[in-house]
Amino acid sequence: MIQRAAAVFTLLLAACAPLPSLTRAPDGILHDELFAAPTKRVDATQVFALSDPMRKYLRDELAGQQSKGARQVLIDAVSQGQLKLEYDSVMTRNAAEAFDAKAGNCLSLVIMTAAFAKAMNIEVTYNSALFGDQWSRDSNVYFLNGHVNVTLGRRPQDPKVLYDQLELMTVDFLPGSDIRGLKSVTVGEDTILAMFMNNRAAEALVRGKLDDAYWLAREGIRQNPEYPAVYNTLGVVYLRHGNPELAEPVFRRVLQSDPSNTRALANLALTLGKLGREAEAAAIDRQLARAEGDAPFHHFNAGLAAMEAGDFKTARNLFRREVRRAPEYHEFHFWLGLSELRLGNIDEARGEFSLALEASTTPRDHDLYASKLARLSTLGR
Repeated sequence: MIQRAAAVFTLLLAACAPLPSLTRAPDGILHDELFAAPTKRVDATQVFALSDPMRKYLRDELAGQQSKGARQVLIDAVSQGQLKLEYDSVMTRNAAEAFDAKAGNCLSLVIMTAAFAKAMNIEVTYNSALFGDQWSRDSNVYFLNGHVNVTLGRRPQDPKVLYDQLELMTVDFLPGSDIRGLKSVTVGEDTILAMFMNNRAAEALVRGKLDDAYWLAREGIRQNPEYPAVYNTLGVVYLRHGNPELAEPVFRRVLQSDPSNTRALANLALTLGKLGREAEAAAIDRQLARAEGDAPFHHFNAGLAAMEAGDFKTARNLFRREVRRAPEYHEFHFWLGLSELRLGNIDEARGEFSLALEASTTPRDHDLYASKLARLSTLGR
């Protein structure tokens, strides 16, 4: 029997490349009767809604600087440190939550910026950035991370120059990277809302809140039934809920539009295995191997096993391979640093922990890596 990782794959933030769209939600794909009501109301109208503190900030701080032009005032607020925003990928926040926390992932900060922009009558365009597959994990859920940013245009009543592409400015919250030359495609606000619901559904999955995850994925489909990522998340919900027979048609529907979708292929193989259809699952595994090569985190997981066995040289080599493939993922640098430390290479360990700290995207990870660096400071160079 083929052994498959007890992991499921879903998408977070946005697809890293535009996927072929689904024309509509297939009949019979939703099963409301299996799930209890969500613990919190799922309401897309609240995603961009201004809170009272946001209105106060708009009135007391931003409106008083209108001589600079509305767009420049907003750009200064969100990108020049006036709001003291921090990048934090621990959860996806709506506009009011991001403003209150002064933190969020790229989608949260884009939503907050767009909420202010619309209140200031600034034209808003959303962009989904295109770069290579970047994976992360939480528990045994693996995420393919994407990225969004927002482009702001001048208000129609700003008479300084004629409207053209030079009068647009993109605000990007990508941490730790140079965004020059980053290619992107324009997406509609319905897609942003679907991304938001998909993110929330994925985060609910990690917390084991399957009912919440279902209703959030369902709302994502309602917002944009042509956004494939949310169908993959819905299939994962069914799989986790113990309904692989319902998950199978969801993953197959995604694959009808995109036969090389590796997330759907991996999940379908796992689903078929749970259904006892091992020959079909093995065929999907072979198709996945052709499409993907080494699976995400393959060398990383092998490195963890080598660390547990005390083979630190092998672990170091395996972690190095993952770092070469995804040089900006913090966990790879952290474990490479640990293997160097076990080999007695203090300077190399310090360098990797520093890179992990720089690339960290949550306060929890930041504090962990900072503590490791602090401990190393007590050791000789």
